[in-house]
Amino acid sequence: MMKTHVRRNGMATMLLVAAIFGGQRLSGQGCVAAHSNQRAMDELVRAWDGGTKYGWSIHNLTVDIGYRFFNSNKYFIGDEEIARANAIRNHQNIFDVGVEYRFTPQWSFIADVPVFDGTRNQLYPPSGIFQVSGVGDITLGAQRWIFRPPTEFGGDIAVSASVKIPTGINNATGSALYKGKTVKATADQSMQPGDGGWGLLLATQGYKSLWKSADLYGQAQYLFNPRDTNGVVTFRSQPGQGVMSVTDQYLYRMGISQGLPKLKGVALSLGARGEGVPVRDLMGGSNGFRRPGSVISLDPGLMVNVRRTTLSVNGPWALRRDRPPSVPEIKYGTTNGDAFFADYTVLIGVSHHF
Repeated sequence: MMKTHVRRNGMATMLLVAAIFGGQRLSGQGCVAAHSNQRAMDELVRAWDGGTKYGWSIHNLTVDIGYRFFNSNKYFIGDEEIARANAIRNHQNIFDVGVEYRFTPQWSFIADVPVFDGTRNQLYPPSGIFQVSGVGDITLGAQRWIFRPPTEFGGDIAVSASVKIPTGINNATGSALYKGKTVKATADQSMQPGDGGWGLLLATQGYKSLWKSADLYGQAQYLFNPRDTNGVVTFRSQPGQGVMSVTDQYLYRMGISQGLPKLKGVALSLGARGEGVPVRDLMGGSNGFRRPGSVISLDPGLMVNVRRTTLSVNGPWALRRDRPPSVPEIKYGTTNGDAFFADYTVLIGVSHHF
C-alpha cells in the first residue's frame, strides 16, 4: 500500500469559464496527463454591469477561482472500451487561481496558479494507493483583444502567450509493493503535479453575437513542451519507456451560449470540447513514457452573473475517447498501451471583478 503526500508543486487546471468554458485543463482525462487550462470568458453572459453590456472599461483586476473533479475508471485501448473487473480508479481534484490585470481595454497581464490533489489505486506493479497533492506549473503571460472593446459588431478575438514555469513537482514517490517487496516507487505520470519542463502556451478565444442574447464562441490553445524527457524513472519494463516524457497538450472548444430573456445575467450554453496529449510534440523529441490520448465531449454549461461576480458550472460528457500508440510503442512494435478515462467532469468556477 502506498501513500504519497506532496505539498509543493502540482500542475493542474481548473477551468473557470464563462458561458461554457469550464475548463484546464481539463476536463481531465484520467491516465492521460493533460492538465490544460483556459481563460475565463465573462463576455458570454449579459452582465448589465454598470450600465454597459459587458462591463469592459470599469474593471482592471479579475480573480478567477475554479474547481473540477472527475473519476476515471473506463478502460480503453485505442478507441475501444474494454470491460475490466478490477479497474484502476484515478480520482482528481483540481483547483486553479487565475488573475487578469487589464492595463488598457485591449491589453492584460494573465497568470494562473494550479493546485492538484489526487488519489490512484494502482493494481499493477508497483501496486498501492498513491496520493499526491501540491501546487502545479505556474503560467505567466499577456493577452490582447484584437479590437478595442466594446465593438460595434458584437464580437471580438483575443490572443495570448504565456510561459509555463516548471514549479510543480514531477517525481512524487512513495512506498509500494513490487515483486513481493516494499519499494520506493514513482507515482503515475497522470498523478504528477508538474512535468519538469519549461513551456510556451499559445491561445486564442473569441465570440460573436448571433441573435438577441445569443453568442457564438470559440477557444483553442496549445502547450508547447520542447523538452524530450525529464529523467524521472517510471518502473516500466517496456522498451523506451523507462523515463517520463514531457508532453505537449491541447484544448479546443466551440458552441453557442444563450441568455435567458426574463433572467438578466443568466446564460445557458452547449458546445463541443476536445483535449488531449499528442503522439508527437510539435517541437523537440517525443521519447520516453507518455499516454497520448484524446477526448471529445459534449459540453453543457450554466452561467449566472450578479453585479461583479460570475458563477459558472459545466459538465463535459465524453462522446469519444482514444488512446493511440506512443512513439516507443510504434518504434519497438510493442503492444498498444492503455488508458483509463472518465465519463464526465464537473467544473465549477467563480470570477470576481475588482
